Amino acid sequence: MSNIYNFSVPDMSCGHCKMRISQALTGADGVGDFSVDLETKVVSVSADIGADAVIDLIDEAGYDAVLLG
Repeated sequence: MSNIYNFSVPDMSCGHCKMRISQALTGADGVGDFSVDLETKVVSVSADIGADAVIDLIDEAGYDAVLLG
């Protein structure tokens, strides 16, 4: 069963940022659908893995992420 997580990624500011985060999440084990919203600086992820594991993936792309609510 997938969980839906929303992360604030305050350093995300351009299309390159969006591309790097998308590449980090695409095909990652346990990650399903996701969206990257530059305007709100929020990444939404449907995943079978924990929030910390998703944060690690975003961190590996070079961005700090904080789980929202």
